[in-house]
Amino acid sequence: MMKRVVIVGAGHGGCSLASALRASGYDGEISLISDEADYPYHRPPLSKAFMSGDGSAQSEQKLLLEPESFYVEQRIDLRRNTRVRAINAPADSVILSSGDILQYDHLVLATGARARTLPIRGSELLGIEVLRSLKDARRIRRSLENSQSMVVVGGGFIGLELAATARQLGKQVTVLETAARIMERAVAPAVSEFVTRRHRDKGIAIELNACVTAFAGRDGHVTAVQGEAGEWAADLVIVGAGAIPNCELAEAAGIVCANGIVVDGQLRTSVANIFAIGDCAAYENAFAGNQRLRLESIQNANDQARVVAQVLTGNAEARFHAVPWFWSDQGEIKLQMVGLPFGSNACVVRGDPAQGRFSVFRYRDDTLVAVESINQPLEHILSRKLIASGLSPAKALLTDTMVDLKSLLN
Repeated sequence: MMKRVVIVGAGHGGCSLASALRASGYDGEISLISDEADYPYHRPPLSKAFMSGDGSAQSEQKLLLEPESFYVEQRIDLRRNTRVRAINAPADSVILSSGDILQYDHLVLATGARARTLPIRGSELLGIEVLRSLKDARRIRRSLENSQSMVVVGGGFIGLELAATARQLGKQVTVLETAARIMERAVAPAVSEFVTRRHRDKGIAIELNACVTAFAGRDGHVTAVQGEAGEWAADLVIVGAGAIPNCELAEAAGIVCANGIVVDGQLRTSVANIFAIGDCAAYENAFAGNQRLRLESIQNANDQARVVAQVLTGNAEARFHAVPWFWSDQGEIKLQMVGLPFGSNACVVRGDPAQGRFSVFRYRDDTLVAVESINQPLEHILSRKLIASGLSPAKALLTDTMVDLKSLLN
């Protein structure tokens, strides 16, 4: 009997898995289930280049992860506009929204995460948006064309990327962050301070310790964001308050979940023949002291997809152990990060922030755990090699820019 892998979710992880299976020689059936109408697409441009693009069909074609012909040529049964209604684990099958039943030998959940919304007064008003999908991005781009004043609630990566893009388009932009600094949980104070200063220099208003309490509107459309410290006029509001993993399907099937779908080193869930990858998967991360966590990044989803492809094509030794790395392009700022700063208690700044190019090396005692680079792509690449190799250079060496980072890899 022909074998079948069913993949639920056609984002970066799901699409990468389908491709990796074929590249690894898997000859069975592959069903890739997507609840979106669009062909699988790149997500990073949605908060940046896509917003300032012309909106033509040609520009949207550039977003595609693979051309439409790829799915036919690779015998990947891509089912768009389709939801999985339930998993019947004892029967090794999924029930689709159409009522169809798909049998599987292996099921991979790549269900991703959804944007967190704010359950406060006025949240139902038009003009209040979140960005997770191409459909969201199209709607925001149309709104931006007629917008004069945009408020971003949340000083995280997506919010700041959108803020920088909107400012480049000539919009009045305000960022409201509840914490004492932007990107507080992700980057060192020196990086937060630099990015804040650069955005303010470009004309973006950044309000810290700003607690949003309500949205005000007129005729059903948002007109202002209200907070404990004041009110900010807005005809477009972007809520960037984090994401919630899509675990409901797994939970209903009896799969163990805890802030994500719990998986082991091979990305296997608690139920036989079912795996999970990407933003929805919670795993023990060696680079975070073996804490169980989720990582919302394309690199993480793609790396996990490759591991599952190896497992499903017979590599019993395959394990997920990839160095986490991330990036965020905010106007002229290219922020690249590697490692996880859990437990870090010391920072070493290499380079001069005043020159707009520097890196922050974060240590837990004498162990290098993470590096954040601003407009230093080569230092980022070398830092990835340092952390992957488990090397922790003496802090004094890093402050001396005459010391070549490459020499520290020996």
